Amino acid sequence: MRVLKNTSNKRLLYLPPESIKQNPFASRKPAMHDEDRQLYESIRDNGLLQPITVKKNAKFQSYEVVCGQRRLDVCKRLQIKQIPCIEIEADDFESCLFSLIENLKRDDLSFFEEAKAIDLLIKQWGLTQIETAKLLSTTQSALSNKLRLLKLTSSQQHSIETIGMTERHARALVRIADDNLRDKALDEIIVKRLNVQQTERLIDEILKPIEKSKPKKSKIKSGKVTDMRFFVNSIEKAVKLMQQSGINAKTHTDETEEYISYTVVIPKSKAALG
Repeated sequence: MRVLKNTSNKRLLYLPPESIKQNPFASRKPAMHDEDRQLYESIRDNGLLQPITVKKNAKFQSYEVVCGQRRLDVCKRLQIKQIPCIEIEADDFESCLFSLIENLKRDDLSFFEEAKAIDLLIKQWGLTQIETAKLLSTTQSALSNKLRLLKLTSSQQHSIETIGMTERHARALVRIADDNLRDKALDEIIVKRLNVQQTERLIDEILKPIEKSKPKKSKIKSGKVTDMRFFVNSIEKAVKLMQQSGINAKTHTDETEEYISYTVVIPKSKAALG
């Protein structure tokens, strides 16, 4: 399990925006959302009120963003000469994690971007889903459901994002394993503008014949074993194994109409062990 270092050792710097490198683990795609326009206008009118978080990249003798990539991009567009930055000590793992956590808090981050960022974190650092869930303060089942969205093809993800479907639409489509069949279902959802409930019913109808055609698994019937010989034979095999190992075990059996009494005598003394 990864242990995060203490990042309380911080200092305030003023750096030219152009000198700060992008976080290589950033999960966001560059785009102009309404929220980005509001951020642009805020920084243009009031300056950068919230410093961005950076770390020193010793390899390139420069600074790179840990948290605040959007704010940095806006400052670059506005050609601001210097901006306030908080420098922290963080390795690549922590930088990736902090960037992901910050982005997950944003309302305009798509659920596919979230899934890709989490998948990157797991693969880059060899984490388990349980470890990742703990780091992100979520449940393993919620994280697993998020990652399952990546089973959809790139074109399917693009269509879902373009149309503005919900994550529940996407999760319903994941139930279809065949890509071509999933494409047909997606086309029908788009053409008919199906809501989540209608989409789930459509998927159920598509999967019905597939489920029926699957061979049924044989079920082991549970219940009482009426043939006591099964247990007697098991005991006799165990006794025989002890005798073959040099243990002078002895047995005695009494049987009546009501019960079978099976006694096994195992010697404790070394002499009797042979």
